[in-house]
Amino acid sequence: MSRYQRYPEYRDSGVEWIGEIPGHWEVKQTRHIFKIFSGSTPKSGEEIFWDGDITWFTPDDLGNNQQKNISESRRKITEEGYKSCGTSLAKKNSIVFSTRAPIGHIALSTVPACCNQGCRILEPENGNIDYWYYTLVSAKPVLQSLGQGSTFMELPRQSLASFNLPFPSLEEQQAIASFLDRKTAEIDELITKKEDLLKKLDEKRTALITRAVTKGLDPSAPMKESGVEWLGEIPKHWEVKKLKYVTDKVQTGTTPQSNDDEYFLDTTIIWYTPSDFSDQSLMLTDSKRKLNKIAIENGIVKIIPAGSVLVIGIGATLGKVGLSINQCCCNQQINGISPNRLIDAKFLLYSLLIKQEIMKLISNATTLGIMNQEKTKSIQLCIPPIEEQQAITEQIEKKTATIDLQKAQVTEAIERLKEYRSALITNAVTGKMDVQLHRTREILSA
Repeated sequence: MSRYQRYPEYRDSGVEWIGEIPGHWEVKQTRHIFKIFSGSTPKSGEEIFWDGDITWFTPDDLGNNQQKNISESRRKITEEGYKSCGTSLAKKNSIVFSTRAPIGHIALSTVPACCNQGCRILEPENGNIDYWYYTLVSAKPVLQSLGQGSTFMELPRQSLASFNLPFPSLEEQQAIASFLDRKTAEIDELITKKEDLLKKLDEKRTALITRAVTKGLDPSAPMKESGVEWLGEIPKHWEVKKLKYVTDKVQTGTTPQSNDDEYFLDTTIIWYTPSDFSDQSLMLTDSKRKLNKIAIENGIVKIIPAGSVLVIGIGATLGKVGLSINQCCCNQQINGISPNRLIDAKFLLYSLLIKQEIMKLISNATTLGIMNQEKTKSIQLCIPPIEEQQAITEQIEKKTATIDLQKAQVTEAIERLKEYRSALITNAVTGKMDVQLHRTREILSA
């Protein structure tokens, strides 16, 4: 931030997260800046309390600082619901701040609103609301650190009320808010463009893999109808087989009972759960939790051979795949697929990678989709000769490595922009830069 002009005089604020502030600034507790409203929830079984006209925010409505202004809540309450739960309605242009599950989601409400017990609403009694929004965004990590609780973390009302914030003049607050509105919009536009580029790279990667495992590497190869509607034509010398004909075994994992602590002592056996699957690599090399040999000896879990493909068969990440480099076990959310001599393990991995959406369709989904063993075994695959499979995987790895490098560079650029955005906000709201002088210089140099 050294390229920005600083104020002529500074003093210690006496508050660690703020640090030094311009000599003429003050520090005030939130209780002296805002009227603080606690939240509550009407009884869920009472129909007359719900589907009304009163905006009622929860942490889920706020998101993770993805939008500054908010006007709609997922659920609204009636006048009867409002009166039943003892909450209060804050004026529009108040700040909604989640104080539990999680702490720190924040938005500026452009309508009068109340909230549930997972939030508090800060209605400003003085100052510029946009400046206070950015100041609380900057203070989020510190406020999170003040959370208390064992079952879930909650920011106590007293901790929020006594929290110290930098307090410049109203004119400076307005200038800082205007500066940050403009600068964060510019940064956000750059981030959006780079995120769009990431999506295009992902699409390119998927298209490359899909063509390779369904059409092969030779565009001039004679083709035939596959007999599968979504697949279309495949090379004439390829076959279409159900997964069960190219595997030795498909097995679903298990989890020891929660009171069987003995299986989690002196552990050496890899035991995968969905949280071990990564977006950065398809190779599974180690697990966050492990089991011991007693779990194998007692038949609590079964060993899955090294070189097996693991597929998540339930939940939000249904269809996600990975290749286990070592022998392992897994929990009941995962199916382990051991390929036979007809299919190369990596070719199987890439063939299943492109079928995540298909798996979701055939997972007999009602409220929660499940890919059980039978559904997994019924997946149809293109099967070229084994030597061609290996050549295809070699080309896939070579070409996707280039795309993955591009993705890594774009991701790093996005992270740098986010870090710069965060630093810019903090330096502006705590007075480490004089935004009025910076704006004057921008105008003169234009």
